Amino acid sequence: MPLQSTPLYPMHLKYKGKIIDFGGWELPVQYEGMGIIKEHHMVRESAGLFDVSHMGEIMVTGERAQDFVQKLVCNDVSRMRDFQVLYSPMCYPDGGVVDDLLIYKYHPAKYLLVVNAANAEKDFAWIKENLMEGVLAEDVSPQYAQLALQGPRAQEILQTLTPTDLDQIKFFQFNPAVKIAGLECIVSRTGYTGEDGFEIYVRPADAVLLWEEILKAGGELVSPIGLGARDSLRFEAKLPLYGQEIDKDITPLEAGLGYFVKLDNGDFIGRSALLEQKQAGLGRKLVEFEMVDKGIPRSHYEVEKDGVNIGHVTSGLHAPTFKKPIGLALIDSKYSAPGTEIDIMIRGKAVKAVVGQGIFYRKRTKSK
Repeated sequence: MPLQSTPLYPMHLKYKGKIIDFGGWELPVQYEGMGIIKEHHMVRESAGLFDVSHMGEIMVTGERAQDFVQKLVCNDVSRMRDFQVLYSPMCYPDGGVVDDLLIYKYHPAKYLLVVNAANAEKDFAWIKENLMEGVLAEDVSPQYAQLALQGPRAQEILQTLTPTDLDQIKFFQFNPAVKIAGLECIVSRTGYTGEDGFEIYVRPADAVLLWEEILKAGGELVSPIGLGARDSLRFEAKLPLYGQEIDKDITPLEAGLGYFVKLDNGDFIGRSALLEQKQAGLGRKLVEFEMVDKGIPRSHYEVEKDGVNIGHVTSGLHAPTFKKPIGLALIDSKYSAPGTEIDIMIRGKAVKAVVGQGIFYRKRTKSK
């Protein structure tokens, strides 16, 4: 099957992006002259521009749209205000995760669901399979390109291109009618980096112009950022990645996402299984850890205690902001207390690490 490309593919070539196959999409892992570490620091210290047009968008409409979205997801949709954004896991009946997504509420009869690129087709099929009467679900992904402008200087840069007061778009809210460089956009104060910033939805035909206008407006304050830094930034902020921290075999409770699971809120898909799991007590938990001995933890490395397997690393790397190797691991709950020594199996060798708490990046986002 041929690789897909986003409307911004010409920009990745122009700015000398190193193109890789990312789940069937041609996307840049990094850009020439910067590299992953420099790109990472650019977002933490100033601003970075990402192409996230591969994400999927599903529009749910109809008089029972709110009831339907509530049935699909674990979080409480009924408490959303118009033009609010909500993060939520979406589960199978057994409590495993179909995907995690952002829900944009226009009004009670119209919601935009933004899903992970690798899961878009599967998610749409799952949504159609569970559709209620009087509700329409449409895959509108081809109607949108998506850019993310992230970092402490993001608002300063974007404000120069729009008459809309961006201070009025609070954290996890959106404005569906913002003109940026004269182009009609949907703008939300959301992101996947742990920094303040915006995700911007625009017509595919306008994406290249918008990209160029943002880079021109930002000058030395902004750079294009590839997938490598996108992953290291989200990891440092302890934001989950589907296929690592969550998947069909890991529940949101095990992944430490209990805050987004409202068990007292109606009978959503997976509620019974999650309620049962919570009442029985979690057999395994996602923990933070840092290395004691020399070594860099990587996804899927095994974790041992006294020579016995107790779980696996979900994500790990030498964190650029902290300049040390840290990780997340899904392990037997008996060993989840902070201060517990564990072994990360690196190339067949047990390398000492310690379970921690609060060692990840504290998110810098504008308050609600």
